[in-house]
Parts: sequence; structure tokens; C-alpha cells
Amino acid sequence: MTAMLRRILSNDMPGSRILAVLLVLLVVGLAFAPFLVPGVKAINVAAKVMIFIVLVASFDLLLGYTGIVSFAHTMFFGIGAYGVAIASTVLGPAWQSLAAGMGLALALSLILACLIGLFSLRVRAIFFAMITLAVGSAFASLASQLSDLTGGEDGLTFSAPAVISPGFEFANPLFGIAMDGRLICYYLIFALALILVLVMLRIVNSPFGRVLQAIRDNEFRAEAIGYPVVVYRTMAAVVSALFACLAGGMLALWLKYNGPDTSLSMEIMVDVLLIVVIGGMGTIYGAAIGAAIFIVAQNYLQDLLTIGTKAAGSLPAFAAVLSPDRWLLWLGLLFVLSVYFFPTGIVGTLRGTPERKH
Repeated sequence: MTAMLRRILSNDMPGSRILAVLLVLLVVGLAFAPFLVPGVKAINVAAKVMIFIVLVASFDLLLGYTGIVSFAHTMFFGIGAYGVAIASTVLGPAWQSLAAGMGLALALSLILACLIGLFSLRVRAIFFAMITLAVGSAFASLASQLSDLTGGEDGLTFSAPAVISPGFEFANPLFGIAMDGRLICYYLIFALALILVLVMLRIVNSPFGRVLQAIRDNEFRAEAIGYPVVVYRTMAAVVSALFACLAGGMLALWLKYNGPDTSLSMEIMVDVLLIVVIGGMGTIYGAAIGAAIFIVAQNYLQDLLTIGTKAAGSLPAFAAVLSPDRWLLWLGLLFVLSVYFFPTGIVGTLRGTPERKH
């Protein structure tokens, strides 16, 4: 059983009992979320967690494993989402449309990632970050202006294949939950997210992944022993872009809609950076734990503050501090505390405990 688990996880075991428990709870929680916490908001939050796990893990392939800071990551996320949305709008609600849109989006992402990598990765890190920021901003502006193709600021609302559409229903409910197209779409997203995370685990624990980590730790030493640094960095940028593109396609498939604010917003890029820091850089598990904590806090912190405000009704000053309108303040405070108590991220700190098995 342990040997099989090691193969599935590419020999990248959690290394901490606490982390292992958290990961098991996360997987089980996401697998049974529609039954454990029924409701539209709960299933939307769970789906967003899975999509962001893939997106953040793909970004960590660059930042955590290769040491590359890119602000164009949401561009590839948006390309995947627009690929699915445009193809479904033009070709109609069919699986062939989704496949065609995703295929074209992946091809475009590959080309753009190669161009950005080859032309920009020879410069210093800060200049590369600025170049990617400019490219990402230009693409977001272009997506807003090409209204005939992208829907402009209003975006595109499209129909999906019948079996994953909200209107599709099975005759008999399961455990009191109506088995409809939305639930089928949720488990499709779950399966895709699980497969993509396992593939990324395999990549970072392969010889290719080891070279990326060597380049991150000491670029000059890696080049001195014969590894073409620019080639490996470009390959890392391409792989990262493709996974981000797939995450964007998953988002569009779930929402049945895509617009500039949905997938190309700079706010998404900031969220991704925060999640990487919270979870821990250089570990796929950090992306999973960080995304779950951040997305749940982002969506339920206001509800918790509302409860706290009502409970502190007899203390006006305390109730004012707990006002739901100040949820961003509390979210920022939680981020500061997480960095203070987990300086290497939650996963990095847990793996540094004596429980870690070598």
C-alpha cells in the first residue's frame, strides 16, 4: 500500500504526519463537498479551490522550483478560459467544441511562452518580471477591445454539453442530493484537478525537475556543469503556461462564462502570489493547502465576521472592529500572521518539524 502511494505521489511523500492529515482531509473534503455542505455557494467555493490549486501549482513551477518571477501567468489562465468560451460560442455546446477550444488555447500558450522565454529569460530577474507584466497587461487590454471575438468587458456566456449543464438531471437523488449536470461538472473538475496535480508532482520529481531546482539554487554552477539554463528555463515557462491554460479552461467550463475580470485580472495574480507565500514555495502541496485556506477565508470571512458582530452587539467598539465591511483588513491580518508563524509557508514549516521522515 505504501509502495503504491509512493508511486502515485512520485516518491514525494508529505514528510509530516500533520501535513499528511491535512492533505487527506482536503482531498476527502473536496470529494464529498457537495454532500457535506449542500448549497450553491459551498460547491462554487470548492470548485474554485480546485481550479486555484492547479493555477497556483503551475505558477510555483516557475517561482518555487525555477526561481522565475512572471506576472504574465494570468494571461495563460485567460487564454485557456477564452479558448473554451469562444469555441463553445462559435461551434456550439459540444465536447468537440471544448476540445477544439482547449487545443487552440494550448497551442497559443505554447507559442507565447516560448517567445517570452527565449526573448526575455536572458535578462535579469527584475527586467524579466517587468517584461511579463507589460505583456500580460497588453493582452488583457487586447481581450477587452476585441469585443466581436471576446465579448469585450461584458465577456462571453456560453452553453456546455447537456450532461454538464445545470438543467440536466437524473431521476433519482443520491443521499438526498439532486444528481444534476452541475454536480457532474464538479466531479469532472475534481478529476481533472487531481490528475493535473499528480502530473505536476511527477514533473518536479523527475530529472527535469531536479535540474530546474539546481538552476534555482545556483544558476552559474548549473551552467558550468553543462546544463543550458535558458533552454531549461524556457521549457519550465512553457510547461507552467500549459498547466495555467488548462486551469483557465476548467474555470470557464465551471462558470459557463468568461470575461476580463474573471480570468485576466491583476487581482488574480496577487491572489496567486499570496497563496504561494502562505502555502510555501517549491512544493506542490503548498499550492493545495494555501489555495484551500485562502479561498475559503476569502469567501467565508465576511460570514464569520457577521456572526462575530452580532455576538458582540453589547460592545459597540468591538462590534465595529468585527464589521463585515472590514473583512479585507482581517484577511490581511491573517496573511501577516501566517507569514510570521510560518516563515517558509505552512508546508515548508511542517516539513521542517522533527516528524519529517527522510
